[in-house]
Amino acid sequence: MDAHALSRSDGAGRLDGKVAIVTGAAQGIGAAYARALAAAGASVCVSDIADAVGVANGICDAGGAALAVRTDVTDAQSVEAMAESAARAFGGVDILVNNAAVFGQLEGKAFTDISSREWDAVHAVNVRGVFECCKAVVPEMRKRGGGRIVNIASATVFKGSPMLLHYVASKGAVVALTRALARELGGDGICVNCLAPGLVLSESIRANRSYDAGFVAANTASRALRREAEPDDMIGPLVFLCSPESAFMTGQTVVVDGGSVMH
Repeated sequence: MDAHALSRSDGAGRLDGKVAIVTGAAQGIGAAYARALAAAGASVCVSDIADAVGVANGICDAGGAALAVRTDVTDAQSVEAMAESAARAFGGVDILVNNAAVFGQLEGKAFTDISSREWDAVHAVNVRGVFECCKAVVPEMRKRGGGRIVNIASATVFKGSPMLLHYVASKGAVVALTRALARELGGDGICVNCLAPGLVLSESIRANRSYDAGFVAANTASRALRREAEPDDMIGPLVFLCSPESAFMTGQTVVVDGGSVMH
């Protein structure tokens, strides 16, 4: 584990005084989530198996508070160390965004061509990683008298998208996990919800030849709002789910895909 922390200047915000952990935040959508929560006033633990110091430094340079922690979400000890680092640096944990996932590097293929090893690797990160992070962070939230967990699912769950069966099945499991966990944690004042983006043109997606111009155009054409989605399109819904404004909302899945899915 490596860590880097600086302090932010004081400033009011919707999440002022809150402490957030964002997994898979070294780049792309996860980095956008971390920056947005910091801009809203939260101190942010930027977690990733890759080096996230650059994102944390950027937040600090902008006047925010950030801690970069190298974390493998499939490893219980690594995840526990992440939660402990955030609590030690900032005094506790109020928000967990389970964004870490295997997706951008996946190649679309018929389900008969997906190996058992690849299936297990996707589910280890996308499903068990969410379980491990919730298990590690919930005790810290209980100490604070409540919290917010936002699990990142996918609009593909509701479309039955083909050629990515392992990914779609894993995100379906995240939706189910969210509903069950919301029931279990309601008495603790912990809200558990899902954010389900459509295809977002993050760095990894743009670099993946499976998502060529024709694929992106067809996806965009399925939307009521016919334009490509960028990471910033997810920010408003994410901050809402992390804020007091969603305090009486739990077990829900919010699809943000320009109206391709009307869930």
